[in-house]
Amino acid sequence: MSAADLSPYTIDISQDVLDDLQTRLRATRFAPDLNNDDEKYGLSTGYLKGLVEHWANAFDWRAAERKLNAAEQYRVEIDGTPVHFLRAPAKKSDALPLILLHGWPWTYLDWTRVTEPLSNPAAHGAGSAPAFEVIVPSLPGFAFSTPVADGHENYVSMAERFHTLMTEVLGHKRYAVCGSDYGALVAGQLAHRHPESVTGLHQGMPSPLPALQGDRYWDITGGRPVPDDASPELRQDLRAFVEALGPHLAVHTLDGQTLTHGLHDSPAGMLAWILERWKRWSDRNATFEEVFPVDHVLTSATIYWATQSIGSSIRIYKNAHLYPEPEEYRTTPPITVPTSFTFHLGDQASPGINTAEEYKAAIKQNTAEIYQDLREIYVHQRGGHFGPWEQPDAWVEDLRNALGQ
Repeated sequence: MSAADLSPYTIDISQDVLDDLQTRLRATRFAPDLNNDDEKYGLSTGYLKGLVEHWANAFDWRAAERKLNAAEQYRVEIDGTPVHFLRAPAKKSDALPLILLHGWPWTYLDWTRVTEPLSNPAAHGAGSAPAFEVIVPSLPGFAFSTPVADGHENYVSMAERFHTLMTEVLGHKRYAVCGSDYGALVAGQLAHRHPESVTGLHQGMPSPLPALQGDRYWDITGGRPVPDDASPELRQDLRAFVEALGPHLAVHTLDGQTLTHGLHDSPAGMLAWILERWKRWSDRNATFEEVFPVDHVLTSATIYWATQSIGSSIRIYKNAHLYPEPEEYRTTPPITVPTSFTFHLGDQASPGINTAEEYKAAIKQNTAEIYQDLREIYVHQRGGHFGPWEQPDAWVEDLRNALGQ
């Protein structure tokens, strides 16, 4: 297949699926939840109940679907697995192709606030800025890149599918890549395996390769204890880091399918699991509801539910451990292409780091064996783990500066 053969893709969720969703939501049996107004035990029943009732009685999926279908999008098969992607055509002839890769529990929607400014800078008050041909896929196993044909899907296989998408389907000999969260692992793998094609790499978090390996692959700390001489502030930061980012990693890698049985059957349970991550991982200094409107939350949740992708999205963690890149393909350092970063000080993933200078120093010190050509490290005061959605203007500027040379 070539770009000339692509047919537009239209999202059209069956009414039977929507009716069943509404029935299940209205039949939700909410859990008792004593003494949890501060959510020290996890997402509170009170918070969840309000959203479930809104999802069942007020949320308009068809209106959301019309907005989704306003974007140029396609769905192709690559080695038997569907790959759905948005395309924002560049308005400049010398535009660089750029693929943007999301994580979990993101969807491709979390990149959509940056696509138009990057592809059409003149329409957004930046006529002299570089333009990009922007491609935003759904990771295989997520959203409309389902159902997967390969039960081994992980960041290694995804990288190969996306390289095929960019070079063989879309016909780009050279392209830039950007990723965050799990998408950073996919992006890093792309740069590692295909440096002849990747002009530059931009990340929202470091991507050690290989990732999710070792005896404690399920442990976000790698088994490292809190230092005995840690200050009370650092100790508190490290505890918050583990509480925020550790539970899903441990469960997804150790017992993902058992969890999936519950989440696949209960939309309220599925919403609770992913909503807690959206809330906990977003800017700790912002009001969640102001940054993540209820319609965005429920649109994303409906996509997970309707495509039955919660289980395949979870399994990518264990698959990363079970099916790593073969030893013969590994190099030192693994990533040689020009690399830059965007970070946010509101992200829980930065324990003990309070300033831009501390962030830059930590990245330079801790990633020297990963990146041969580390360029810019941009650090912003506002924003959390979902930076492209939370602070799109910052990401647009950083991507233009880092990749638009």
